[in-house]
Amino acid sequence: MSQLAPDETARLLGSGLLSFPVTHFRDDLSFDEDAYRANIARIGHEGVAGLFAAGGTGEFFSLTPAEVGRVVRAAAAETPDGVPLVAPAGYGTATAVEMARDAERAGAGGILLFPPYLTEAPQDGLAAHVRAVCAATGLGVTVYSRSNAVYQDGTVARLAEECPNLVGFKDGVGDLELMTRIRSRLGDRLVYIGGLPTAETFALPYLEMGVTTYSSAIFNFAPEFALGFYKAVRARDRDEVRRRLDGFVLPYCEIRNRGKGYAVSIVKAGMRAAGRPAGPVRPPLTDLTAAEFADLAALVERVL
Repeated sequence: MSQLAPDETARLLGSGLLSFPVTHFRDDLSFDEDAYRANIARIGHEGVAGLFAAGGTGEFFSLTPAEVGRVVRAAAAETPDGVPLVAPAGYGTATAVEMARDAERAGAGGILLFPPYLTEAPQDGLAAHVRAVCAATGLGVTVYSRSNAVYQDGTVARLAEECPNLVGFKDGVGDLELMTRIRSRLGDRLVYIGGLPTAETFALPYLEMGVTTYSSAIFNFAPEFALGFYKAVRARDRDEVRRRLDGFVLPYCEIRNRGKGYAVSIVKAGMRAAGRPAGPVRPPLTDLTAAEFADLAALVERVL
C-alpha cells in the first residue's frame, strides 16, 4: 500500500467504519502470519475506512515489539491502496518512539498511541509523551485516551497546536462532558473515534457530538451486520439502531461482561463461531468457556 499524508489519513478515517482485526495465533500461541494475511486481505476489501493492526483487539499488550513490527508488515503487505493502515505505539515513551519509527518504515499510514505502561502521569507528562512520538514520525498520530492516560481538553488543544501531525483523538473513557469540551475547543481539527468496548452501544449518541466513526470489533466476524449498523447510525435511523442493539449487540455485551478481558476473547470466539478461527488468546487473557461459546455461537448465527 502507498503511504498517505496525515491530513488525508484523518479524512479517510473519519469517513466510515474502522476495523481492528484480531491477531491470529496457532495453538502454541505463535503468530500465524499466513492466516493473518488472508484475513487482512479479506476485510480490507469489505468496505472499511481504516484498519488498525495489532490494536487492542489485536492483543497489542501480549505482543513483543518485534512481533508488533512483524504484524504491521504483514498487514501493510495486504492492505489495499487508499485504506489507511494504523499501527500501534506504546509502553514507555522511548519504546513508543521506536515503534512509531518502525511502523513508518514498515509502510503504515498512521499511528495509534496507547497509554504509557503501568505508571500514572500528570497532563504535562502525557503531553510530552505525545510530542515525542509526533516528532519521531511523519505519520498522522491518533491518541488513545483511556485508563492512565485521559487527556483533558486543554492538553489536547495545546498538542493540536504544537503537533501538526496529531490528527485523531480516540475516546476509551465515555466521559460525555469531556468529549463535549474537546469537540467544542477543537472543532474539526481532529478526527474523533469512539473507542469504548463494543463501541456500537455508544455510536448514536456520540455521533451527535461529532464522533463520526468508531472501532468495530464485531466487524471481525460479522462485517455485514457491522456495516449495516454503522449505516443506520450515520442515517440517524434510531429504530434500526435499536433493533440491532436489542437483537444482537446487547446480548453480545451480556456474554462479554461475564469475564475480565472478554472484550477481546469474545471477538476471537466470534471468529470461530463464524467459521473463521483465529486461534486462542494469549495469557493473561483467557478464552470463553464451552458454555459461553455455545451461547455466543447461537447469537452469531442470527446475523450471518
